[in-house]
Amino acid sequence: MFRLWVLVLQYLELCVSSWVHLLYGFYIFSTAVAIDLSQALNECFKPNINIGVKIDEPISNSSNDLPPIVLVHGIFGFGKGRLGGLSYFAGAEKKDERVLVPDLGSLTSIHDRARELFYYLKGGQVDYGEEHSKIFGHSQFGRIYEEGHYPEWDEDHPIHFVGHSAGAQVVRVLQQMLADKAFKRHDDTSEDWVLSITSLSGAFNGTTRTYLDGMQPEGGRSLKPLCLLQLCRLGVIIYDWLDISWFKTYYSFGFDHFNLSWKKAGVSGLMDCLLGNAGPFATGDWILPDLTIQGSMRLNAHLRTFPGTFYFSYATRRTRKLKFVGITVPSSIFGIHPLLFIRVLQMSQWRHPPDVSLPYKGYRDEDWQDNDGALNTISMTHPRIPTEHPSRLVVNDSDCQPLQPGIWYYKVVEADHVLFIVNRERAGLQFDLIYDSIFERCRKHVFRTKPTLPNTTQH
Repeated sequence: MFRLWVLVLQYLELCVSSWVHLLYGFYIFSTAVAIDLSQALNECFKPNINIGVKIDEPISNSSNDLPPIVLVHGIFGFGKGRLGGLSYFAGAEKKDERVLVPDLGSLTSIHDRARELFYYLKGGQVDYGEEHSKIFGHSQFGRIYEEGHYPEWDEDHPIHFVGHSAGAQVVRVLQQMLADKAFKRHDDTSEDWVLSITSLSGAFNGTTRTYLDGMQPEGGRSLKPLCLLQLCRLGVIIYDWLDISWFKTYYSFGFDHFNLSWKKAGVSGLMDCLLGNAGPFATGDWILPDLTIQGSMRLNAHLRTFPGTFYFSYATRRTRKLKFVGITVPSSIFGIHPLLFIRVLQMSQWRHPPDVSLPYKGYRDEDWQDNDGALNTISMTHPRIPTEHPSRLVVNDSDCQPLQPGIWYYKVVEADHVLFIVNRERAGLQFDLIYDSIFERCRKHVFRTKPTLPNTTQH
C-alpha cells in the first residue's frame, strides 16, 4: 500500500510539473507574439519609423573599439531574432553598444553549441567535427554564416563572454576548443581569444535536478520510462518533425543537423525517434546528459582554467538551513518563481539513491541541497569536480581589485535561477546592480593591455 501511495504521489507531481512548464512556455510564446503584434500595429500607424526587431549585426573592429561582450543563453534559451522582440537577458544587452546575443541550440549538447558559437562569431559554415558527427549520427555541417558577427576575433581582438546557466559551460568548452586548435582552417586559435568569462548561475558541476526531471542516476545518460523529460522529448521530436516554417523561425530547439523533419526522416524516421532508436535523445547528444553530475565531470576532466583569462561567477541560492533541526528548506514562498518552487523544495531535500554508486569520491548530500530551483549552489561557484580550480569568495567588489587572471572570483546571490533573465521588472534593483557591475568590470577592470577608450585622443 505504501508503494502504491508513492507511485500516486509521483504521478501527481509529474502532472503538476508538466502543466506548470507547459503553461509557462505558452506564456513566454504568447508574450513574444503580443510584442510582435504591438510593434506591427505601431509600424502601421508610423510607417516611416522602423522599430522592428533586428537580428544581431556584425561588429566591425577599429583601433578605438573596446572588445565586444557576448551574452550566451542557457537551456531552452534563445538569442536575438528569436521569439520576436522578447529578450532572453531582459534587455541587459542595451547597457552597452558592443553586445552580441547569439542564438544557439536551446537543447543541443554543450559541444554542439560551442561549435555553433565559434562560427556565429568568426563566420563560415558550422562544422560539428567529423568524428563527433559520426559517433552521434548527425550531419557534420550546419548553418552558414556568410559573415561572422565579429570576424576580426583573434588573440589581439579577444572577447568578453557572459553565460547564463548552461551558457557558461558552453563558453568554457569553446575556450578549450580554441586552445586545442579544434577548428579546421583556423590554425591560429588559442585560449587567449577569450579575455573574460562571467557566469550567471553557471552549470559547472551538474545539477541534481536532472535526476528529479528524469535522468537515471546510474551514469547520467539515459531517461526513466515515465518522467518530465520523456514528455519533453516527445514534444520536441514532433515539433521538429512537423517542421512548420513559421514556428521554426520563431523558435528552434536547434536539432536541424539531425534531419528530423518529415521531408528527410519520413514516417519511419519519426517512429524510430519516438521509440528511442534514433535522434539526439537516443545517442545522448543533447544538453541534459551534459548537465548531470557525471556528464559535467566528463566535460570538466578536459577543461582548464587558463592563466591569461579573467573569471567571475554569480552563484544563486533560494534556500536556507534551519539551524535547530539541520534541514534545508526554501528561503521564500513569494520570492521563488512558480516554475521553480517545487524543484527548490525537492532539491533541498535531495538524497542520492542508496543503491547507486556515488558520482565522485567525497560526495555528500548536504553539499548539494542549497539550490536556486534549477542548479545546486555548489555547482555554480566554480569548477570543482573532478578537480578543484583556483577560486576566491567575493563579498565586496573592491575586495578583489585589481583582479587577477586564472582565478574564479565568485559571489553568492539570494535569487532563483530565472531572476536575471526574461523579466526585468521581477528582478528589480538587483538586475541593474549585477549587470552594471558586469559591464563595468569588462570595460574598466578586465584587460591584458591598457585599453583605448572611445573618443580619447592618443598622444
